[in-house]
Amino acid sequence: MRNCPRCNTTMVEDLELRTNDGLGICVSQKGLFGSAVGKVSCAVCPECGHIETYLENTDKVKKLANK
Repeated sequence: MRNCPRCNTTMVEDLELRTNDGLGICVSQKGLFGSAVGKVSCAVCPECGHIETYLENTDKVKKLANK
């Protein structure tokens, strides 16, 4: 459960952030052939509208940090 950093209201989680063409947004390594690190999810505060993005699975990010 995430609380909004602005107004401390419980946020609605596990939503998708999409581009206008309907494709989701992902995080990937730099470069032409950079592999995907994870899909971006978001949480939205129903009170003030604040949006927070996050990765559900951080395993690949942890591996990159330990290199």
